[in-house]
Formats: sequence, structure tokens, C-alpha cells
Amino acid sequence: MNIHYQKLNTNRQWKAATGVSQKHFEILVPLFADAFVQLFGKSMQDRQNDGTTEACLKTPADLLFFLLFYLKNGLTLDVLGFVFGMNGSNAQRNIDIATRALRAALTPLGVMPKREFKDVAEFEEYFKEHKSLILDGTEQRMQRPENQAEQKACYSGKKKVTL
Repeated sequence: MNIHYQKLNTNRQWKAATGVSQKHFEILVPLFADAFVQLFGKSMQDRQNDGTTEACLKTPADLLFFLLFYLKNGLTLDVLGFVFGMNGSNAQRNIDIATRALRAALTPLGVMPKREFKDVAEFEEYFKEHKSLILDGTEQRMQRPENQAEQKACYSGKKKVTL
């Protein structure tokens, strides 16, 4: 691995690289490792012993750092793989595995956001307790206005699809 969390020296570096402090990272590692075992039936070390190649991410802390670094920095898979000493397809596999483990670790703590509701009643019940709703409305298609002035206000000219 070309980059390693043990090289981060300050809280500022930790937050810049992962979005969390070193203290929170260290609290999360055992929860992440336990969730990994629950999901896959064996530890990372046991899974690696079954494999034929040497792993780039050897410990749960390595895998968690890898995922948090990816989520914070948004690198392409090929660049992420280069930074961590693997190819892009292995980076994607590791992201998938780590995401499942992180979700399993955070869900029992009640800190995962609710993403799906069965019906409107469940949605309304949920928001009796929770006051914030965040929607990502970027890159939404819209009907292109016929009026030239209205077009100019809401159409950049860079995108060609105008439904």
C-alpha cells in the first residue's frame, strides 16, 4: 500500500484524508472488524489466508481507511487503485466489501441515514422525530422552456439532453 493511515500526524490530516478524526477512526475500527466477521463468516486475515495472492489491505483498519479515503476524496477507481497499490477492479471490489461492512457496523448504532420507506405513512412517521431531509437534486433533467429568456436562465448550453 503506497499510502497508510499511520503516516497521518495531525487531526487536520486525518479529517482531510478521511473525514473523521483519529479518535473516531480508532473507535470505529473494532466495530468495523466485528461487522466484517458477521457478514463474511471469517476475519480478513482468515479470508486472506485462503487466497493465493498477497492482499494490499491486510487489516480491518487498512480496509476502513481505504473506504473512508475514497468517500472523502472521490478519486476514480484507477487512481484510487494506483494510490493503494492495486488495480481499479480490485479497488471496486474492496469498496463494495468495505461499504457493506461499514453499513453493518453503523446501522445498529442508529447513525445510518434512512434511505427507503415502504409508504407515505412510514415516511411521515419518520419525520415526526427527524426534522431534516436532504435531497440531491443536481443533474436533474428538465423541460427546456420555449421562451428564449427563460432558456437562458436555466440552460447552460453544455448539456445536450433537454427533455
